[in-house]
Amino acid sequence: MRRILKIAKAELFTLFYSPVAWLILVAFTVQVGLKFTGLMADFVYREDMGFGNGFLTANLLGGMFGLYNTVQQYLYLYMPLLTMGLMSREFSSGSIKLLYSSPVTSSQIVMGKFLAMMAYGLVLLGTLILYIGYAACVVDNFAFAEALSGLLGLYLLLCAYAAIGLFVSCLTSYQVVAAIGTLIILAVLNYMNQVWQDIAFVRDITYWLCLSGRTNEMISGLLCSEDILYFVIVISMFLLLSILKLQSTRQRVSFSMVWGKYLGVVVIAMLLGFVTSRPVMMCYYDATETKRNTLTPNSQEVMSKLEGGMTITTYVNFLDRDYYIGMPNMVNSDLERFKQYLRFKPEIKMKYVYYYDSVSNNPWLDVRFPNTTAKEKAEQLADMRDLNFKMFMAPEELKKKVDLSDEGNRFVRIVERENGQKAFLRLFDDMMKFPSEAEMAVTFKRFTMKLPKVGFLTGHGERSIDSDRAKDYLFFSQLKNFRYSLINQGFDVENVSLAGSSDIPDDIEIVVIADLTKPLEPGEQEKLDRYIARGGNLVIAGEVGRQDVMNPLVEQFGVRFLPGVLVQVKQDIQPDLMIVNATPEAGEMSYFFQEMLIGRNAKIVMNGAAGLAYTEDRGFKVTEILRTDTTGCWNEMETRDFVNDSVILNTAAGEVEAMYPVALALSRKVGDREQRIMILGDADCISNEEFSIRRNLRVMTANYTLVTGTFYWLSDEEAPIDVRRPMGTDNKIHLSRKAMPYLKTACMGIVPAILLIWGVVLWMRRKRK
Repeated sequence: MRRILKIAKAELFTLFYSPVAWLILVAFTVQVGLKFTGLMADFVYREDMGFGNGFLTANLLGGMFGLYNTVQQYLYLYMPLLTMGLMSREFSSGSIKLLYSSPVTSSQIVMGKFLAMMAYGLVLLGTLILYIGYAACVVDNFAFAEALSGLLGLYLLLCAYAAIGLFVSCLTSYQVVAAIGTLIILAVLNYMNQVWQDIAFVRDITYWLCLSGRTNEMISGLLCSEDILYFVIVISMFLLLSILKLQSTRQRVSFSMVWGKYLGVVVIAMLLGFVTSRPVMMCYYDATETKRNTLTPNSQEVMSKLEGGMTITTYVNFLDRDYYIGMPNMVNSDLERFKQYLRFKPEIKMKYVYYYDSVSNNPWLDVRFPNTTAKEKAEQLADMRDLNFKMFMAPEELKKKVDLSDEGNRFVRIVERENGQKAFLRLFDDMMKFPSEAEMAVTFKRFTMKLPKVGFLTGHGERSIDSDRAKDYLFFSQLKNFRYSLINQGFDVENVSLAGSSDIPDDIEIVVIADLTKPLEPGEQEKLDRYIARGGNLVIAGEVGRQDVMNPLVEQFGVRFLPGVLVQVKQDIQPDLMIVNATPEAGEMSYFFQEMLIGRNAKIVMNGAAGLAYTEDRGFKVTEILRTDTTGCWNEMETRDFVNDSVILNTAAGEVEAMYPVALALSRKVGDREQRIMILGDADCISNEEFSIRRNLRVMTANYTLVTGTFYWLSDEEAPIDVRRPMGTDNKIHLSRKAMPYLKTACMGIVPAILLIWGVVLWMRRKRK
């Protein structure tokens, strides 16, 4: 060990007596200081403008534009300049002969040189630690653990660069060639995740070997054994290769023996990498304050209940527009989306099935290949993309295993347990596309408990879940590729009829009655009354012009739809287009409603709404969820053409200016459970038409939130799953705009100047000697 330390000490003296090390240190300090002050200035300006800050530690250090990511880019350029002379200088000057003749081994030479680079790496990151220390002094509750996690990642990356540079330096006596060679190897390692990804076993090895993005999880605050062991294995591999190279020049060994040793080191490293990258072998530590890199407690609870084996089979239709997500060369990237779930259930098996069949979401195919069958389209596409057409199953062959016609033959996953339970996991037609934790968790939750079933009443002209009419409820019931549809948020949906002799099925927990056009028959009303008496939950949505039909349904609850239509005179907005507010009482009922009040201050749009009147003498607790503004709103009894006519308050016609509730939540105790009922004064506000229309209202609307929050409350908070995370406490910065010029001067002037002067003094003393 003494000899290793002596070699390291000598190498450090050589390094710091040369201008290269000091110039790199000064340049690194200036660049990091520039990025650091820029980020701090952004936080200070946001604070002064009243926008506030959140997760300051993560925003300062992590993310695509954070300080740590910037440092990664600089290290990639600087390390080859530092390592290019480690052994090349010894070869070119002839001093290697002195080392060979001295009582030191090749292992000691390599380890001494590497130890010197590790020490220089600590000096290099020391300036970064200085800036982080300052940030910790001005940011409340600075997340030290998260910062240290990122620093560890950067230091391991720096050591890996040093080991690679040391190995290349052992191959040549030319320092420039060593620097270029190091850059080439680093480029190859960063590109390895795209090499041979269509070969099943090989793709796991090459994907693991890739250096790109290896520190991202550590920078975000998540320590994973796979990433740490990756650096240990890669560093050890290149150090061993360096030792073998030096030994081969000192001893006469056959060519096959030398390359056999090289190959053995690489193969062992690859096998170790493959084993340590298996989910069952991984360990994790989330260093963030809010554990944002880990599944929320509710999701973890769901995963803990999933006993036994599970298989997720991805069915990839080659003619689907999203087919590329599951192709063999994208499998490992796709598996990254399940990493958090494999962390808690590593025995999950992932399979991919490739086929071709007609699909409705890719009209480009009909334009590109007109008058062709699905097979002909697939053959031509495979030829265009240099793919083997035989890898895709024919439609009739696939249907022997599974029929995906109900899914539109689109990209879909089937989650299947050993006990035969199955559930679908879909892509969605929005910008996110992939299911979030909420959709994933609710899919798994279907296996552990019975989720609520929603029945939509039919037979009386109601809004239908099977119709294509824009005003119906397709979006929030059965639309499979819409993220917020009920079936993707944890509900089962079906039609319910009151005709015949049967009552409403016992497994129906929520009944939706929307905009009846004709009243219930006496026998049908009795069946509905029995459902209500047993404590069943309800959504009753009325509509202007249907008050006489809807009132018999709600009068038993002490509620009545008022005649007429609510209006409010607003500039450039049709009077009957109501923009209503959530009440503070609603925020206490559900966090979805609370989100409409806090921060977002979102509104609900109702195009033609009936006001609601209520009493609390029927045994129900009544809570106003939505209501109109306090002024300028009344119940219009006369005007019906709101485009050509103007509205005027006429008290003689019974029009009263007031604040009207338009959504009520009723609850009461029935047996051992709480019965919950939601009554809306407008059915259009949760229809397809409202969600697809675009209006220039200059306000944020939250009709989606109204539906999601309503069914969350009606399901006793079972679905959708609550995947909220707490806010971080590092949200306050104690730094003024007046102090920013001083900070910039210190970071980009004083600290680099001190380092520069120190380096010049040492260099001059060296020259004198």
